[in-house]
Amino acid sequence: MPFKRALTATTWLLCLLIGTSQLAAKRPNVVFILTDNHGAWTLGCYGNKDIRTPNIDRLAAEGMLFERAMSSNPVCSPTRATYLTGLMPSQHGLHSFLDNKYMVGPEAYYTLSEFETLPRILHSEGYVCGLSGKWHLGANMTPQDGFSYWITMVRGSTQNFYDDDIIENGEIKKTPKYMTDLWTEHAVKFIEQNKDGEKPFFLYLPYNGPYCLGPLLLESARNRHAEYYADKFLPSFPRDTVHPWQYNNKDYHNNLVSIRRVAAEVSAIDDGVGTVLETLEKHGIDDDTIVIFAGDQGWMGGQNGFFGMGDHTRPIAAHDLMMQVPLIIRHPNGIKPGRTDMMVSNCDFMPSVLEHLGLKERIPTKPKLSGRSFAAALRGERIDWETAMYYEMEGCRSVRTEDWKYVARRSPDGPTELYDMKNDPHERFNLFGQPQVASVQAALANKLDAFFDEYADPQYDIWNGGRSKAHRLVAPEGHPDYRPLRN
Repeated sequence: MPFKRALTATTWLLCLLIGTSQLAAKRPNVVFILTDNHGAWTLGCYGNKDIRTPNIDRLAAEGMLFERAMSSNPVCSPTRATYLTGLMPSQHGLHSFLDNKYMVGPEAYYTLSEFETLPRILHSEGYVCGLSGKWHLGANMTPQDGFSYWITMVRGSTQNFYDDDIIENGEIKKTPKYMTDLWTEHAVKFIEQNKDGEKPFFLYLPYNGPYCLGPLLLESARNRHAEYYADKFLPSFPRDTVHPWQYNNKDYHNNLVSIRRVAAEVSAIDDGVGTVLETLEKHGIDDDTIVIFAGDQGWMGGQNGFFGMGDHTRPIAAHDLMMQVPLIIRHPNGIKPGRTDMMVSNCDFMPSVLEHLGLKERIPTKPKLSGRSFAAALRGERIDWETAMYYEMEGCRSVRTEDWKYVARRSPDGPTELYDMKNDPHERFNLFGQPQVASVQAALANKLDAFFDEYADPQYDIWNGGRSKAHRLVAPEGHPDYRPLRN
């Protein structure tokens, strides 16, 4: 009996020690860096030889770079909502950028309150959550979704990186410094506040740069990189005739002031990435921290005669470069470095992150997600992955497969497009209506309809009379948001 009692006591103590050890082992920290209006092609690790991005390039060398990461919409609020929910615009209801009245003031409300979001899930799993940067999802004055650290912008758009209003500690004030540096400074502050805590942290660092649009592009950059780019020609920005569909941004086409401004703002974000990496290393937590670098939507800087995103054209456009975003994920203790040409969407982001964190059971099932988890690929495993990427901006929808792209439009009507992406990757020759591709055209049209029939929420299904939580940018005649086109 004494031996049995001793054995039982020893077993109990061993179990207690194991349990204590498991409790002490935290999940990895997560740092999610998101940029604003940013094409992947502007970065060195994606082949750009003009713009200096050594820190992002280093992140790519030490992590997994997705060569074909795409965004399901071309503007800010919908894409940010998709990253945080895994839902398409016709599911979460944000089809365009959110008006300022919904961010501050009597009409302000949080547009994603009915959904499970990545920060809300992580907070419920014990993460300390901090936001430093652009929110643009509503009710900006107060922290949302479990964030305990909260500094953001009053507006969604950027008028000036040095004078725009910010929200800090529930108060509106002028930014005390260059905004890109301000967000980095607070990111460092949040990391240092939580580096030794018992809980893991989730830092959401959504920069409002490079913000490659708006009247500020007619002014030279004022940051520390401006002098370096002041005499550079930057040939990675194609000089081309303005496309007839270009509606906004014509003053920035082939404009060296605008081009150099973009380059300087991209390099400033690269500085911030470097500072975040240095902070993690300084405190010995870099190996146990997942660092994600992504863009909210793609951006064109002269390619095919386009400058900007899909909302800057009439009709609304669905060019690949308006969708392609940078996506780099680094986790020294959990991700095998490399590059992949898997075509992934921002719809795939949330389920992939949750599975990588060991929280697969927390992936939401209502509403049903169209996204798939690529977590196994981060570990270097081969996975079956169909190239099928869907995109929508109000009355424009498209499906992109490995070989083809089909673009349909309604409300208001516009041309339908069909491109052979293998032989025409720059989307110059519209094959819609050609007899030799009739079967492909029909199959893609059915595929597009079947996708939205399965996933769209009727109340937000614009194609079938649904509404948008944001003001309609292009609405049909007779709709309350209708405005005649004026160039």
